[in-house]
Amino acid sequence: MAPLIALIAGSALARLVGLVGVDALDGWWPALRVGLALMFVLTGLAHFGLGRREGLIAMVPPALPNPALLVTVTGVLELAGAAGLLLPTTARLAGACLALLMVVMFPANVSAARRHLELGGRPVTPLAARIPMQLLFIAAAVAVAVGG
Repeated sequence: MAPLIALIAGSALARLVGLVGVDALDGWWPALRVGLALMFVLTGLAHFGLGRREGLIAMVPPALPNPALLVTVTGVLELAGAAGLLLPTTARLAGACLALLMVVMFPANVSAARRHLELGGRPVTPLAARIPMQLLFIAAAVAVAVGG
């Protein structure tokens, strides 16, 4: 739920800042870029944080090799994508790459929900809630990739 809150609150706050005179944030596209970047900083840092990292490693489907390395790589990609979203010249590419990354990583969310895993001491988001959220996250990244 925290990523959803980060996306919505970050976008809304950035849009308000744009409305009060910060030209760089004046519009939905730059505000959405900021919200997505905030979301990916939050999720990317979780790949390295104690308590969350172990849960993310457990989420990797058992058939995939070296779960710890996969979690590290995806965390780095999320953080790099967040940085890319903040630069207008790279935002479209970052949005497209992050949308693709979310599609590729979604099976880990499905696997974790089906195995009733925990993340940070709490059950992972059930599929009935995770699927619409994932679609929203992907749609936001695609909107950045094609918008502007």
